[in-house]
Amino acid sequence: MGEPLSIGIIGGGGWLGRAIAEAIIDAQTVAAELLTLSHRSGQPDFLPNATWTRDNQELVDRSDVIIVSVRPQDWPAIDITASGKLAMSVMAGITLDQLAGRLKTDRVVRTLPNAAAEVRNSYTPWISSQGVTADDRNVVRRILEACGAADEVKTEADIDYLTGLTGSGPAFPALLAAAMMDDALSRGMDPDIARRSVSAVLVGTGKLLAARADCPKDIVQTFLDYRGTTAAAIEAMRAAGFESAVADGLAAALQKSVTMGQATSLPPEAFLRPLV
Repeated sequence: MGEPLSIGIIGGGGWLGRAIAEAIIDAQTVAAELLTLSHRSGQPDFLPNATWTRDNQELVDRSDVIIVSVRPQDWPAIDITASGKLAMSVMAGITLDQLAGRLKTDRVVRTLPNAAAEVRNSYTPWISSQGVTADDRNVVRRILEACGAADEVKTEADIDYLTGLTGSGPAFPALLAAAMMDDALSRGMDPDIARRSVSAVLVGTGKLLAARADCPKDIVQTFLDYRGTTAAAIEAMRAAGFESAVADGLAAALQKSVTMGQATSLPPEAFLRPLV
């Protein structure tokens, strides 16, 4: 058994930083006393046993592993030296080369948790640079699996695509739920009953998909073969362009992920004037 791990989260006062911090403490990946969190304004009132700082370099110096949890547009302002340390990013669009160059370490990992990290049900794809060791990979898995499920992928293009597919977390199911609830309300349904019924459908679906080995397409085909009310609904949704709308949305998310990384590769002074 090696020395206890110390972890620092840049942006630990933010929503995702907090979710990761609480998850890794609950999973006993790190002791609260060995966790350092940075914040930009007033010190948050959670995790009082952790160390809080506004100095990101102090955080780096105190930590074996650094997690960068800031918005991509705030990335150009991060000025730290993490030479020789394991650094993980949860930012969309920021490449391994960008991370290694700015953080000054060849041990970098690009990850993309989603909002369900808060309830320990995130799905997180990740990819590492060549400098990341087998021991590093074990540490990465321990951190990410404290937040839910995680898979190491083969290419950064996979991460860019999954930014839209899984990085959305509950956003797409919530969009479907909002449309279903709006329809129920338009037909005079009691709002509480509408909300509970729609939530029950989505929660039950998630549990069913997790428990069964069926491909979602097979489940859809089962309902189509039954030729009942659900088949009628599916056929009408398809005729209205449901599947092409989903494909268009994922394509837009992929393009946004790529362009975000390109924008943040500009020097920091470029962000002081409009981009053209």
